[in-house]
Amino acid sequence: MSTQGQTKLWYFENFNFLKSLSKSEKMDLSNCSVMKEATKNQVIYLPHDVSSRIYFLKEGKVKVASYSEDGREMIHAILGPGEVFGELALAGEESREQFAKATEKVVYCQISVPEFEEFLKRNPSLNLEVTKLIGFRLKRISSRLERMWFKSAPERVKYLLKELADDHGKKIGDEIEVKLNLTHQELASLAATTRQTVTTTLSDLEKKGVILYDRKRILVKNYPSLSSN
Repeated sequence: MSTQGQTKLWYFENFNFLKSLSKSEKMDLSNCSVMKEATKNQVIYLPHDVSSRIYFLKEGKVKVASYSEDGREMIHAILGPGEVFGELALAGEESREQFAKATEKVVYCQISVPEFEEFLKRNPSLNLEVTKLIGFRLKRISSRLERMWFKSAPERVKYLLKELADDHGKKIGDEIEVKLNLTHQELASLAATTRQTVTTTLSDLEKKGVILYDRKRILVKNYPSLSSN
């Protein structure tokens, strides 16, 4: 096996999504995938592109977002290593409704939908994982809509910080470090609020000793406080 083939296999062995597969099955999957790299701010796919591939993120972060009718960016998810995106192509999506962009240098593997569907036929145990993945993503969207309706703007920002800590945080003693390099505007888009509200809420949380924030990271010093009103 080539060096790149060995690298792809190593990456696939670190995807929870593929935990039901044997090593030989993961090797088969790696053989029909293509490894790619993208630089910071490089677009991986755009709205209206044909939904012809699914993607396995190996290194770095990818932003999945869309644009509102008035041109505002609405971020749906920030994804990290070990996550899959473009998966709605497996649920009948013919063209992309969102775009995916690297927020830093990324490494990912892409697989054509026909090849992956053929792989699923040979490995039916993975069908359940695909169904769970799509269901989980839809649940996250529903949860975000619920927050928009029933939580105040500052509460949405706090909930977002908790979500980012859960999904991307690294424990450092009693604290949690989140390295995402997000601007106030991007946080506002994720929390469905304004940049000013994000700035005010982050400042208030810093004064209370709940977090420390700079452009490169968020350090959560008091995680339970993010769940309180």
